[in-house]
Amino acid sequence: MSKGVTIRMQRRSMIVLIILVFIGFPLLAFRLINLQIIQGEFLQKKASEQQLTDTKINSKRGTIFDRNMKPLAQSASVWTVVLEPSYIDSDEKRELICSGMHEILDIDKNKLIELSKKRSCYTIIKKKVESDIKDKIIEFKTKNKITSGLRLIEDYKRYYPFKNFAAAVLGFTGADSQGLAGVEAYYEKTLKGEPGRILTARNALGTEMPFEYEQLVNPTPGCSLKLCIDECIQRFMEKTLEEGIKTHKVKNRATAIAMDVNTGEILGMAVKGDFDPNEPFKIANPEEEQRISALPEEERAKAKNEALSYQWRNKAISDTYYPGSVFKMVTASMGLELDVVNERSNFNCTGSIKPYEGARPIGCHKRSGHGSQNFVEALCHSCNPAFITLGQRIGVENFFKFYKSFGFHNKTGIDLPGESSDLFFSADGSMALIDLCVASMGQNFGVTPIQMITAAAAIANGGNIVQPHIVKEILDENGNIIKRIDPIIKRQVISEKTAKRVTSMLYENAVHGAAKNAYIPGYRVAGKTGTSEKIGLSAPGQKDYISSFCGFAPADDPKIAMLVFFDTPKGEQYYGSAVAAPAFAAAMQDILPYMGIEKVYNEEELEKIDTVVPDLVGKNISEAKNAAASLSLNTTIIGNGNAVTSQTPDASSHIPKGGTIILHTDSSSSNIKVPKFIGLSVSEVNSTASAVGLNTKLSGLKLEEPDVKVSSQSIPEGTEVPVGTVITLNFVHNDSSGE
Repeated sequence: MSKGVTIRMQRRSMIVLIILVFIGFPLLAFRLINLQIIQGEFLQKKASEQQLTDTKINSKRGTIFDRNMKPLAQSASVWTVVLEPSYIDSDEKRELICSGMHEILDIDKNKLIELSKKRSCYTIIKKKVESDIKDKIIEFKTKNKITSGLRLIEDYKRYYPFKNFAAAVLGFTGADSQGLAGVEAYYEKTLKGEPGRILTARNALGTEMPFEYEQLVNPTPGCSLKLCIDECIQRFMEKTLEEGIKTHKVKNRATAIAMDVNTGEILGMAVKGDFDPNEPFKIANPEEEQRISALPEEERAKAKNEALSYQWRNKAISDTYYPGSVFKMVTASMGLELDVVNERSNFNCTGSIKPYEGARPIGCHKRSGHGSQNFVEALCHSCNPAFITLGQRIGVENFFKFYKSFGFHNKTGIDLPGESSDLFFSADGSMALIDLCVASMGQNFGVTPIQMITAAAAIANGGNIVQPHIVKEILDENGNIIKRIDPIIKRQVISEKTAKRVTSMLYENAVHGAAKNAYIPGYRVAGKTGTSEKIGLSAPGQKDYISSFCGFAPADDPKIAMLVFFDTPKGEQYYGSAVAAPAFAAAMQDILPYMGIEKVYNEEELEKIDTVVPDLVGKNISEAKNAAASLSLNTTIIGNGNAVTSQTPDASSHIPKGGTIILHTDSSSSNIKVPKFIGLSVSEVNSTASAVGLNTKLSGLKLEEPDVKVSSQSIPEGTEVPVGTVITLNFVHNDSSGE
């Protein structure tokens, strides 16, 4: 080989080497950087997915308590049944396990056999298995000496011990224990905890390896919640709503909210009709379920979804409504704060008012008019012309300024999902004069019940808008407090002086005005009725209404405010004074004593206060009569004996002064059927009860008022009871001209 050829080969080799050094190595380096740095995390994840199976284990969800630590929602243990095919090493073992699970779990045997042949150490065959089934599986494994191939893993199922109690507030969870509504959804991150993991290695063939290659990461339990809700107050409210819905044939549910006026704590929030959160996907209303079942199949799913959404909807925060005359307490506050009206200001009502030249007259609910009246009387009469006049004095700009300041223009921010905004005439507050006129009496704009009760609480507490909230404390798994929800005062909307003046007027309204059906002897109630027409929402040719009452007590030192709201009553009455005010009184009669608020009777009420029935059993006739007479009670003797063997009513019962105790002196007894008292006046009740030998306990408003009638009786008509039994009769004022 010549020297020239060797030199050329050397040169070519150098060129190739240079190309490799300056081009090949950078390409190789770029490839390494791309694989290790740019795609490193992605490739590592893909490798892990090929090498590991990651199975989630649900954590135990935190408990939801009422304010007195009574559990309202808790997680009970259930189990997931798992096959471990990699440990099933014989057909005999496969047949044994699959046959047993077919019988215990009612799962198709062929399907189980197919699952048992998978290349896996972990195959779920059934979730949410209850304790009785779990015990059968453990017994089966023990009896057949099965140590591998079949496994139980603890899981949790949400349980609501009081069924539909406070369902709209609590909400419910889904199949994977995730919160889907109410507190469960809003506090999902707090309640759910951190799930655990089962990490199982796979071999090169993709088969899961035995459990010595398995790693268990235990779940972390969720935190618990202590609500502001009081279980007893909630029950009083729910009972009242259920009775009101039945009595007044309410078509579109009812709601009530009770709030601590000083802290914003929601002591009760009830919505009826509701649902059972243990079975949230079941239509709660049997009539609605029957209607949906009768639909064609293609329409059924949509109708069911709509019905479920309807029953889950929290009417207290998600529905807007025309507040009606309840809003007049806010308009009155505006007028007094601006000093465009005072308690002595005079208004003349002729039955209607023409707000400006060329406008159509707007009528008062009392068509004949209220005549000359001062401002306190105008509020007690719920006089529309008076409040239209007041609205004009306030003016558009001031009206909207106070409207926003009272909190109606924004959501309250309550810690529940699904809160709606108001529906005002315009976002910037611009209104035509006619809009101002109807707004001043609570018509043609929509607010939510939670906004209305928050505004009422401001009047009760001295003028401060407080933040409403459901949760009081967040607790760790050991019950230690990790966070307190402190009261938040957002702003002062009216002066303390104005608030006291409005409160005084609302108290007068409950004593002598349209709100007298909310009167409770011994307690100073302040409040306002509301009756609003559902304009544009009624069926053709019909007029539907919302009946409401909003008030607070005691008026001289307010502690609790409550709004009661019935949507579309179809009974004999629809006025708030006849439908909602008695419901407010019925609930408050239980709530106020429960809260430890003492009754303070005036002289007139003291004369009618109930007497505690003494124990007269064992006394001779003369002693028994004298003991009863000393308490202003009468006696009737039944039997021929010399001593009292039994009595009706029983000792420690409460009956009015002048009531009668039936004294039995032998084994003879006498029963009668309860007559119908509903619809009777006080005098008619007294004569009817006297004729059959029953004691009556009269409750409700001042009984000397004209046109007072019984609205409900504690023992139904036709029930057979002993002579002398006490029946509680609730009275309401049936003046149809009231609001």
